[in-house]
Amino acid sequence: MKPDTPIQYVKGVGPKLAERFARLGIATVGDLLCHYPRRYIDYSQPSPIAEASSGTDVVIKAEVCAKKGAVRLPGGRTMVQATAADDTGTLTLTWFNTHFMADKLLLGEEYYFEGRAKGALSRREMANPIVRTRAEVERKPFVAVYPQTEGLASGQIARCVENALAAADPLPEPLPPDYLPRFRMPDKWTAVKNIHHPSSPQALAAARRRLVFEELFTLQIGLSLLKSRGAVKSGAPMKPTGLTPFWDSLPFSPTGAQRRAAAEICADMAAKRPMNRLLQGDVGSGKTLVAAAGVYMAAKNGYQSALMAPTEILAAQHAATLQTFLEPFGLRVALLTGGMKAAQKRTTLAAIAAHEADLVVGTHAVISSGVEFAKLGFAVVDEQHRFGVRQRGLLADKSIAPHVLVMSATPIPRTLGLLMYGDLDISILDELPPGRLPVKTYAVTGKKRRDMYHFLDDQIDKGHQVYIVCPRVEESDTEAPGAADLQAVTSYLTDVAQALLPHRRIGLMHGKLKPKEKAAVMDAFKQGELDVLVSTTVIEVGVDVPNATVMVIENAERYGLSALHQLRGRVGRGGGEAYCILISDHTGEAVRDRLRFLCHTQDGFEIAKYDLETRGPGDFFGDRQHGLPTLQLADLMGDTRTLEAAQKCAHELLEEDPKLSAPEHSLLAAQVSHLFERTTFN
Repeated sequence: MKPDTPIQYVKGVGPKLAERFARLGIATVGDLLCHYPRRYIDYSQPSPIAEASSGTDVVIKAEVCAKKGAVRLPGGRTMVQATAADDTGTLTLTWFNTHFMADKLLLGEEYYFEGRAKGALSRREMANPIVRTRAEVERKPFVAVYPQTEGLASGQIARCVENALAAADPLPEPLPPDYLPRFRMPDKWTAVKNIHHPSSPQALAAARRRLVFEELFTLQIGLSLLKSRGAVKSGAPMKPTGLTPFWDSLPFSPTGAQRRAAAEICADMAAKRPMNRLLQGDVGSGKTLVAAAGVYMAAKNGYQSALMAPTEILAAQHAATLQTFLEPFGLRVALLTGGMKAAQKRTTLAAIAAHEADLVVGTHAVISSGVEFAKLGFAVVDEQHRFGVRQRGLLADKSIAPHVLVMSATPIPRTLGLLMYGDLDISILDELPPGRLPVKTYAVTGKKRRDMYHFLDDQIDKGHQVYIVCPRVEESDTEAPGAADLQAVTSYLTDVAQALLPHRRIGLMHGKLKPKEKAAVMDAFKQGELDVLVSTTVIEVGVDVPNATVMVIENAERYGLSALHQLRGRVGRGGGEAYCILISDHTGEAVRDRLRFLCHTQDGFEIAKYDLETRGPGDFFGDRQHGLPTLQLADLMGDTRTLEAAQKCAHELLEEDPKLSAPEHSLLAAQVSHLFERTTFN
């Protein structure tokens, strides 16, 4: 099979499973082979029973010494149990609705059991463990665990990968041939085989190092090409415009950081090439005001501006805020969202095309095919991590290379920022507006919930409002292990919030609501018609209600510190004292350390650095990171040397062949293109 063979032709896949693979961005045999494991179960180093960490997934090698027959439980389920032992203790094994698992076990034989250990030191328990024999472990000591999707489990993916490896032609080598001896790396095909089926820790390490280099090298090439592509086009030509009238029109004094960033943006807009800049600032640092300064300059030069936000709520909020900044100069702000009525949308589109709107604020609707700008010169993308590179490009395509500013409130350490936004220049807002007080942050357990609600009641009595954030929308019988302990907004509203605050006005917000319903709930909260808003993280980005003074986050251990910091930034925007209460019953010391760190730290950049060091880059390159291709293997804290080597090599290669047009680089060019195509598959 060739790498471009459709995946449905792999043994064990077929058309239906191919549709599920498509959700992971996997369409061909090559895509499948390059869908690397996210971790491995190491059967080569089993844990003695007494040393197995309770509450964590472990591998235990033990001898089966007893088996019990099947027992029927209420509800029709069956349960079977077996007992295994080693020199340090005993292990009770339980299976539900799979009695054949125990039937396969032979008394007196040793097996490897993998699962979550619980119980006392010498008497552990394990529910529904995976069982492997000595022969199976000797043949394959490492078992790969793959990123999965609904209806497609890791085990299914592993079987399909195995079938593809057996039938596929060797993958071609995209790296320049001198790189392999230069960096002592295996070729692509050897690395891919060893990443899926490592024979030893050494083989795995070599494969991973090679594929991490390729991943970072390919990404750096792509980002450099994006940046150079913009540099050769002429942007909307603008003359320098002094911002003194704009600053003087404000009822407050901007920070030095805001003035500095605005000056950088205006200098870029007056340059010969189009601006391509990231404005990065912590929660509440005033990025919208800086964007307004850019809109002012564009309008003074006769150009329209556009701002794209990730949600209708945030777009409407931006439109209102920017209207107040720009109204003194007679500038007209139009709001364009997918939820608008047809007649209203037609009127707005006509105004945009006739240059009767100086600034258009909207969601994805701004980049839809029916939107025609009369003279777009300045484009702003808010919360860059919610949009793909291609979406950013579609906004830029609404004109001949307008100046582009992307904004993000996700603080990112500089090394990671250079990788994530390698195609952009960077401005940083590192000051908060005067008068903003630090949000007092506390970590408590669920046992303190009733006391906390007395505090919430007091805050509401003082005329303030409260957010309560839960990690899930609703309860479900088909959740992942541990999910049953997670608070869900729908049940929390009735079972907890309304029960403990019976006389308060409480609203519900989550992502499954229709746009109009979300807007109505949010508007009621903003207008003070609700005392409490129980919500998922849909309120995380940008929502501004100055009267909200308390943020309660249930199951706080489920979030990265940067996400918690973003949520915390929703309160205290009115200038008074504000509070963030993190509720978690997780007993792990690492979790408690993370939450304690947040309680004592307000600096978003320090928080992001700590998050990377303790939790890995998932918060930036996991489900939330749609700005760039998701990195499958690279650890941006641990692979710094590889990143530097990849950046250096990418720079050298593009100096030699700026457009990768040489025949020997055609495979690399195709790989770069394919990598960026996959950024928007979800």
